Amino acid sequence: MQQRVVTLLSDFGLKDPYVSEMKAVILSGYPQAEIIDITHQIDRFNVRMGAFQLACATPYFPKGTVHMAIVDPGVGTKRRPIVVETTRNHLVGPDNGLLILAALKEGLKHVYVIENPRFILPKVSNTFHGRDIFAPATAHLASGRAAAEFGDEISDYEVPDFAEPRLEKGVIFGEILHVDSFGNIITNIPSEYLSKLHIHENTRLKAAIGNETTVLRFCSTYGNVPIGGSLAIVGSHDFLEVSVNQGNAAKLFSVRSGEPISIGLNYG
Repeated sequence: MQQRVVTLLSDFGLKDPYVSEMKAVILSGYPQAEIIDITHQIDRFNVRMGAFQLACATPYFPKGTVHMAIVDPGVGTKRRPIVVETTRNHLVGPDNGLLILAALKEGLKHVYVIENPRFILPKVSNTFHGRDIFAPATAHLASGRAAAEFGDEISDYEVPDFAEPRLEKGVIFGEILHVDSFGNIITNIPSEYLSKLHIHENTRLKAAIGNETTVLRFCSTYGNVPIGGSLAIVGSHDFLEVSVNQGNAAKLFSVRSGEPISIGLNYG
């Protein structure tokens, strides 16, 4: 049987046995799986952070990878467990927006509810769907089962606000997806939106960041501004970032993940 890559992402941390239990279920169902941890250090219940890190990592894995992501504050409620089929891979997790940012980047094709009892454990805990629903479903997908076998296809899956910014009257409205360990403010604005405003090297931008408004230079590298200078830049994952050369932009502007940001041309 062909080996297939399976990735895991969660907010479980590494102190408890939860991650090992999920891996055990996957390997019991599909011993050939090559399991790779993206991260288990997502902030507790932070769906936005999980969605961002999942979307960053998935494009670099081989075609046919199965990605299982668990940040699930609604576990045990009526929120649905889903399988998302994209043009390159499958994503497994809760229907709370966690998977959709990655799916849109990969080319979303179909979304199915996991409801076929053949693909879940006989006994399902109300508090650990990662082990009892998502892990066995992941193993079956990795072994070659078609996503359509898992349950009904749906179109009313959860699309979070942070999945797509909006462009209105020459201004891009988005939000802060993530603040990395360098203090870079990573937005949900992909580089393709910048071309709609004809933004290029050295364009001056008017940016509303949290409660502050400032003017930023759009640059291709951090070193294009003096040390301590702020700038706008497209980061390594193709999202617009607000940064400070060798400094901390999040502290400078006193913002955190989830806060609004808007970008437009500065005509002043």
